Amino acid sequence: MKKTIIAMMAAGLALGVAAAPAMAKGKTIAVSWKTFQEERWKTDDAAIKAVVEAAGDKYITADAQGSAQKQAADIESLIAQKPDVIMVVAFDSDAILPSIKKISDAGIKSIAYDVQFEDPNALYITFDNVGVGRLMAKEILKVKPKGNYAFIKGDKGDPNATFLFNGQMEVLGPSIKSGKIKNVCETFTDGWKPDNAQKNMEQCLISTKNKVDAVVSENDGMASGVVAALKAQGLAGKVPVSGQDGDKAALNRVAIGTQTVSVWKDSRALGKVAAEAAVALAGGAKVESLKGVSKFKDGKKKVEMNAILLAPDPITKANLGDVIKAGWITKAEACAGSKGVPACK
Repeated sequence: MKKTIIAMMAAGLALGVAAAPAMAKGKTIAVSWKTFQEERWKTDDAAIKAVVEAAGDKYITADAQGSAQKQAADIESLIAQKPDVIMVVAFDSDAILPSIKKISDAGIKSIAYDVQFEDPNALYITFDNVGVGRLMAKEILKVKPKGNYAFIKGDKGDPNATFLFNGQMEVLGPSIKSGKIKNVCETFTDGWKPDNAQKNMEQCLISTKNKVDAVVSENDGMASGVVAALKAQGLAGKVPVSGQDGDKAALNRVAIGTQTVSVWKDSRALGKVAAEAAVALAGGAKVESLKGVSKFKDGKKKVEMNAILLAPDPITKANLGDVIKAGWITKAEACAGSKGVPACK
């Protein structure tokens, strides 16, 4: 397994060194969050705030609470506070575009954080989401090389849902074409919400008469809903389930055996890299001067953007110890109720 944890942190440090000459105290960095419902965003927030405040800059945020309309209003309010950079975690990547134009028109720099919106003036910072999709599919394929597959996708308005699915199809496509794997259910999930994912999974089980052999769920929150639906039918732990984000509850499900893999995207590293980029841009640095920047145009509109893509890590029972050693989760939290897991002994 690649040492992606070290690589991610090294990327953050390298970016900070490159950005240092352009840093200037007294700037303001803003973040528009799409929602704080999921555990992971609080981790990102803490990582970003630590870097911004350590640089002597002001940090302001707004929570859209899962509403495109509120996010537009939030951004108007942030613009009025005259920040130097606004990071946006878009709830709806198309609906947000008029707001992004307003940011640019106000002379403020923008960063698409984790969720892409297609604007050539913005810097896109995320993990390689197509790669995340590949990793999910590879781990599920190891456990269930043939059978009926269900695909619980994220929100239709979030391009990450499609990036992930594209990566999954790169891996599973040949088996689907040969007939080894049958796609029996495929559905988007409003707001990436666990309860909506549970309803989608319940409908899938009804339509297939419980004949589902594997579930490719696109994140850990939705995986919790999937597992709840499977548990109600006595199938939890029998049907492999994927996820991503490294949520603590999901990592515990991996240890217990009700979830097969959680692709870990260390949001501490992502937040650090993004915050360092924001501080550098606020200080006058050019996007092209930042370490790790490359061109990206894989969105549905094929708009070319500058991007920084970090590498993710698939966490299974076999390497659960990696997240424990990294201090992401305690051994007690990860291992509660588990049996026979190497990292839990």
